[in-house]
Amino acid sequence: MLSEDLRNELAAIAPESDCDRLAELSGLFHVAGSVHLRGRGEVAVHLDLATSAIARRAFALLRAFDVESEIRTYQRPAFDRSTRYQLHVEGTQHAYETLHRAGVLDAAHRPLDQPPTRVVARRCCRRAYLRGALLGAGSLSGPRDPHLEIRTAEIEGANFLAGVAAREGAELHVLQRPRHAIAYAKGTEPIADVLVAAGSTDVVLVLEERSVVAATKADANRLANADHANLVRSSRASHEQIQAVRRLRADGRLDQLPAQLRDLAELRLRHPTLSLRELARKCSPPATKSATYRRLRKLTEMAAR
Repeated sequence: MLSEDLRNELAAIAPESDCDRLAELSGLFHVAGSVHLRGRGEVAVHLDLATSAIARRAFALLRAFDVESEIRTYQRPAFDRSTRYQLHVEGTQHAYETLHRAGVLDAAHRPLDQPPTRVVARRCCRRAYLRGALLGAGSLSGPRDPHLEIRTAEIEGANFLAGVAAREGAELHVLQRPRHAIAYAKGTEPIADVLVAAGSTDVVLVLEERSVVAATKADANRLANADHANLVRSSRASHEQIQAVRRLRADGRLDQLPAQLRDLAELRLRHPTLSLRELARKCSPPATKSATYRRLRKLTEMAAR
């Protein structure tokens, strides 16, 4: 499954610096995080994730900043009842400060709709933010009609993602849905641009390979269908021409025809499966394909009269 392959590949990419870790945490929390007010200025911050690999990645990113967290599991009540992973962050002052640096909370511990510009100021940080967003809420389908989308709670988050991608030379479109918004791309090349910006290479190669194979199969089927249609048309035309020659012979009109028409009529009877081009070569002297077609059509018209 492409979505799972993409998550596994992105989760295996090691951030090179703290700014990358903060940007990736920001992407994760902005698409898959939730903040719950507890009163007295305290909040609980959770991540809801699809796989254990992503949960371990988020756990490692937080641990790199000495932020304590706990991974819990639950089953979705609907659909496929798949196992989901929740990462609960301890509500310590140090955790608040780290999430503030990541652009998840403001100084008063309130959730931010999108991170400040400083979080994605560098190219490496923008790539890390895209990676975090794909890990947190990305899905990829294909190879036929490939589709990539990242779900966000609000349209502002989707617009922010599209802006980050645009600065890396990739294009994401934005769509508002009844209960959420998405930033999405369709087609192999636009999707590849986004995935490469996030650091994926293996899945891009798989997607492009499958796209080429699918296109090749489609072309082969189209050519086979076209050849079959041409054979059917040629067979029907040949049958009509043979029937016309036989009617002319039965009526005694065949011997009265000019030599060119008479010779071609005999050729068609002797070679019922030859194409127009092949019949033209057997004429004496050899004729063109268009001349052969006109003569056969004349024989058919004469027989019809």
